[in-house]
Amino acid sequence: MLAGHFATALIAHQKVPKKGALLFFLIASQLQDLLWLSFHYLGLEPTIPADVLDVTLMSITVDMVYSHDLLPQLVWIALTFIIGRLLFKQNDIAIAGALLVLGHYLLDLLSGYPHHIFGGGTHEVGLGLYYSNVYLAIFIEAVFTAIALAYYFRVDSKRSKPRSQKNRLQIAGLFVFGIVFILSIASVSFRQWFSIPEFEAPFNTTMLSLVFTYLPMIAYLLYCVRRETDTNLKGLNGLFAK
Repeated sequence: MLAGHFATALIAHQKVPKKGALLFFLIASQLQDLLWLSFHYLGLEPTIPADVLDVTLMSITVDMVYSHDLLPQLVWIALTFIIGRLLFKQNDIAIAGALLVLGHYLLDLLSGYPHHIFGGGTHEVGLGLYYSNVYLAIFIEAVFTAIALAYYFRVDSKRSKPRSQKNRLQIAGLFVFGIVFILSIASVSFRQWFSIPEFEAPFNTTMLSLVFTYLPMIAYLLYCVRRETDTNLKGLNGLFAK
C-alpha cells in the first residue's frame, strides 16, 4: 500500500493539529517503507529486480525481515512514540505517531506483500495479495483511500475556513497518482508497456526510483496541506476542542 498510508497521516494531523506535527505524521505513516529503502542500501533487505523498467508489484522480491516483519514492529512503534515525545513534549502527538506505524503494518496485512513473525523460517502473516491477487490489493487500497479522504474532507468542511476546492483537488490528486502508479505496474512492467529494449543499468534504479517517489510525495503533501492549515490552526484546534 502506498497512497492509503499517507491518508492516515492526514487524518492524524487533523485530529492532533499541532504546528510542525505533519511531517512527523507523514514519516510515521510510511516508516516501514522508508526503513525498507534504507535497509536495502545497508545490505539488510536487498531488493530485486534491480532495473526499474522490469519492476511490477508481483515481481518485487525482498525479505523485509527488519522493516516489516511482526516482531520488529514493537521496536518501531516504541521508537516512534519516544521520538514524538522528545520532539513535541506531548503524549497526543507521540501516541498518534505510534498508531500510524501500527496502522501501516495492519493495512499491509490486507494489501501488500506477505511478511513473517521474524524471518523467513517463521510463520507467514498477512494475505500477501501483491503476489496472489494484485488487483484485489489495489482495489482494497483504492476503497480505503477514498473512504479516508472523504472523511478527511468532511471534517475539514466544518472548519471556520474550509479548504478551497483547488486545494482539495491538489491533495486528492496525489492520491489518484499513487493509485494509478501502482495500477500501471501491477503485473506489467514499463519495459513491457513501452517495448523498451534490454540494457544493463549501472546501478539499482528500482530503489532509487522509489526514493524519488516517496520523498517528493511527502514534500508535496507538506506543501499542499500546510498552504491552508497553518493560518487556520487556531480555528481547527477549537473545532476538536468542542
